[in-house]
Amino acid sequence: MTKEEKFELVENFIVENQEAYYRLAYSYVRNKENALDIVQDAILKALHSIDRLKELSYLKTWFYRIVVNTSIDYIRKHQRVSIMDGDILALHLPKSEDEMTDFDLLEAIDQLPPKYKTIIILRFFEELKIDEIAEITGDNANTIKTRLYTALKKLRLEIGEEFSI
Repeated sequence: MTKEEKFELVENFIVENQEAYYRLAYSYVRNKENALDIVQDAILKALHSIDRLKELSYLKTWFYRIVVNTSIDYIRKHQRVSIMDGDILALHLPKSEDEMTDFDLLEAIDQLPPKYKTIIILRFFEELKIDEIAEITGDNANTIKTRLYTALKKLRLEIGEEFSI
């Protein structure tokens, strides 16, 4: 496969899955503009490093890894400064009981170290399997399981015993 064909394949894949990658970035920064910046940076990084993608079957996890790492880098660079955008503000407006978002959970997830936060987001918000998360993070499945249970334990301690996933 030529570089141009690979480039086109990656480009089409990213466009088809753009909402998932935006949602992933947004789950880290909770701000529309910042999430869009992260996805844009991740796309640029992916296109610049397209030669590193040896096996096209790994395209999904390869790009997830780029988005996760770009999100973590963004947070480090901006030292967790979060700006409340319209979507977050709308979440704070009165709603019916069924539409309430668990702000304690979101806050607790935001307070987790990046290696735990990544696993929680990928497992429960992106609904990825342990093996896929291991591939994205570059760790083995047992390490991911251990970190997942540690992260859940930290969340339970932070939120209280009534919390369960």
